Amino acid sequence: MLKYVTYYRVSTKKQGDSGLGLDAQKRDIQLYLENYSGTPYKVLAEFIEVDSGANSDRKELNEAIRLAKTEGAVLLVAKLDRLSRKVSFVANLMDDKGLNLKVAQMPNADKFQLHIYAALAEQEREFISKRTKAAMLEARERAKKEGRPHNQGGLRGSTAKANQARRDQADSFASKLKGLLTPMVKNQMSLEAIANALNTSGHKTAQGKDFKPMTVSRLIKRLNIEAP
Repeated sequence: MLKYVTYYRVSTKKQGDSGLGLDAQKRDIQLYLENYSGTPYKVLAEFIEVDSGANSDRKELNEAIRLAKTEGAVLLVAKLDRLSRKVSFVANLMDDKGLNLKVAQMPNADKFQLHIYAALAEQEREFISKRTKAAMLEARERAKKEGRPHNQGGLRGSTAKANQARRDQADSFASKLKGLLTPMVKNQMSLEAIANALNTSGHKTAQGKDFKPMTVSRLIKRLNIEAP
């Protein structure tokens, strides 16, 4: 019989209390167990943690790993970033010969592939962070060159330019996803399904966060993509 230890993580207590994020993780893991697991199987225990993915020393995760190794069970998570957002931490788990790890949203990925996905996701987050900082710096420098506003009209003008810079940045980000979004919209995929597809493929929002159905809806409207 296949044995599993499931691990769930949410970043804030509010998410944990409301089920936001947690319900989606449980759904994905159940889909994996029903469609990709060998049978029969048994879930030995589930661990739920409220903590940041940047923290590598998490009590529930450590206990889940210990139990999985002791029982010869598979440690099953919904998404790779539920383990950690640090590629170094994920790499250490991959190198652990005594740990069998599976990710529900990437059911057929082996340890090597998961390592690559983690590295690509970390690079994308770093690039998005740098791009956002560069855009903010550019907007500040532009405002300095135009001088400090001395009246309300000048203040409105400066604010309008900053808002335009943000809109331009959002348009640039959206345009890079148009090639991915268009066929999914044309195939009449739901907003939730599109968000899951983007997240599974390692894409992040301009703020470096996971996609949500509302985020996808805004992107589709910005790009003026129409379903058939």
